[in-house]
Amino acid sequence: MSDSDTFPASDEIARLRREIERHNRLYFAEAKPEISDYDFDKLLEQLIALERQHPELVTPDSPSQRVGGAITKDFSAVQHREPMLSLANTYSLGEVEEFYNRVRKLLLLEGVQEQEMVAELKFDGVAISLLYRDGLLVQGATRGDGVQGDDITINLRTIPTIPLRLEEALLADLQGDDRQIEVRGEVYMQKEDFERLNDSRPEEDSFANPRNATAGTLKLQDSAEVARRKMCFVAYYLKGIGDEGTAHFQRLKLLERLGFYTGGHYRLCSELDEISHFIEKWEEMRWKLPYETDGVVLKLNDVSLWDKIGATAKSPRWAIAYKYPAQQAKTVLHDVVFQVGRLGTITPVAELEPVRLAGSTVSRSTLHNFDEIERLGVMLNDRVIIEKSGEVIPKVISVVLEERPSDAVPIELPSHCPECSTPLVKPEGEVSCYCPNEEECPAQIRGRMLHFASRNAMDIKSLGKALVDQLVSMKLVQDVGDLYMLQEPQLDRLERMGPKSALNLVRALQESREKSYDRLLYALGIRHVGRATARELSAAYPSLDLLRQASEEELASVPDIGPVVARSIVDYFAKPSVPGFLEKLRSAGLQLSGSERAAQVNRNFEGLTVLFTGGLDRYDRQQASELVIERGGRVVGSVSKKTGLVVAGHDAGSKLEKALKLGVRVVTEDEFEAML
Repeated sequence: MSDSDTFPASDEIARLRREIERHNRLYFAEAKPEISDYDFDKLLEQLIALERQHPELVTPDSPSQRVGGAITKDFSAVQHREPMLSLANTYSLGEVEEFYNRVRKLLLLEGVQEQEMVAELKFDGVAISLLYRDGLLVQGATRGDGVQGDDITINLRTIPTIPLRLEEALLADLQGDDRQIEVRGEVYMQKEDFERLNDSRPEEDSFANPRNATAGTLKLQDSAEVARRKMCFVAYYLKGIGDEGTAHFQRLKLLERLGFYTGGHYRLCSELDEISHFIEKWEEMRWKLPYETDGVVLKLNDVSLWDKIGATAKSPRWAIAYKYPAQQAKTVLHDVVFQVGRLGTITPVAELEPVRLAGSTVSRSTLHNFDEIERLGVMLNDRVIIEKSGEVIPKVISVVLEERPSDAVPIELPSHCPECSTPLVKPEGEVSCYCPNEEECPAQIRGRMLHFASRNAMDIKSLGKALVDQLVSMKLVQDVGDLYMLQEPQLDRLERMGPKSALNLVRALQESREKSYDRLLYALGIRHVGRATARELSAAYPSLDLLRQASEEELASVPDIGPVVARSIVDYFAKPSVPGFLEKLRSAGLQLSGSERAAQVNRNFEGLTVLFTGGLDRYDRQQASELVIERGGRVVGSVSKKTGLVVAGHDAGSKLEKALKLGVRVVTEDEFEAML
């Protein structure tokens, strides 16, 4: 290749890179796009095509590197330059005032009279640290236990609001002696992108909220999938600049000049009243934002005093996070519909007068079960209070009895299945009613198929709710075994399918044949058999044939199985339809027996029984359980004296109380992650 060929290409590549990054900044940081998504994609395609022709011109900071595609088997641990402490939380304005006065006293001890605080919106995302050397992004890591985290640079490169190279014109004046700058902030997912992600997944495999979706995505080992999920980054911390005395408010401005998105909604406050006004103003305005915020962070503006004021073991004394309380609204309950789950469980759902709650219009709410209806004493046409706290589905929490209308009527509980008209049953000691017509009830058939196809089961990505509805209603399938007999011509004729979609589904079904034996056990949908239980069963009975022959007593002796689960397994295999169904799976080539258990990552949890209660920020329950199992531990669902460890997340309830009474060791999510 001659120089005359290379230099024009390098000039064009440089021009395209500048143009693409400019449009990235306009779209994500300034919300002022100048071109359509289609035109942006065309620019990126031109750049990628040129770089393929001239691979010697590809650089780590090229926008083409945001597309992803690399696969990694694990994320190595990296030490933070300074600990990433978590903030102390409060839900009380009174405690905010106490914090403010406490900082004032500490400042007076240092001889400082002025007290400026910076109020920032608290993004509901995942904290990360970015390290730049000579302006180039060299490392991105999770917060982890605060001392060290996972190196997820490969995934963070795909996020458009994370600059791959900083503005060189500013670096000469900003960089310290070691020419390294650290930026910390939150990775988050915009509401629209979160909803689009959930729409593409089976209903029961959907994420509860954008924070959970973000945490799960950052742990993915396929960076191309991370790129497709469209995450964002907001910066709130800058370290490593030459003048370490620069105030925090000015550092936020510097971050913007360096090309970072800071959210823009922050204020320098010199009085407590200004802080209160900021908190009150954003309690309602935050719902108009395209992303989730759950509070306000307050930080002392004078960075030079941070070290002097110090920190506790977990939190700095110069900052605090005020979290907004759960949102409530009053509305009218017009009707109750009864839904049928994959195990026949009947769930009542309230149809409500549409009302604005937590930034969206709510018209439906769960009532959980028949006993909950009786406990609430709710009637049709009642005025009710609904609440939404960090979850997608709101719930009815009370009835406004003093406003009960004259036309209020009791809710008529069904005696027959709303889908197939079979008489309902209510097992002794259970709060739920069930439809016993497992083989013929269309709702249960649909539910079992969606469970079978879900991510933690057989992971059949092309099999969504709309397609399952068609397959069942047209009687093309009666159980999941029939899926493997489907042919492309049959699928091609279905609504919104076509040849390409039909081929994708057939390929996805083919790939699912290779899924492991323990995943198949979970996918069968046996009552009380979750992923952790399926792993235990696959270890104790390395083939489905051996498991089918096991007695109730033998099963109950397997660790963490017990009599209830054992009875459920025996009942499942005793069903007349099961032998024929399993034969379909055998004929389709699915893995009905297991290989040797995967090697342990380490032995940190060996011999330890672990229970999770409450919500975790960085893992879903399944991911956390697998981390324990990979380290030799076992996961249980109830607390007893034999429980070795309880991991308590936010909103932990009765299980935490019982663990404390029994003297069981309790740890936070941070402490759990450190134990890994």
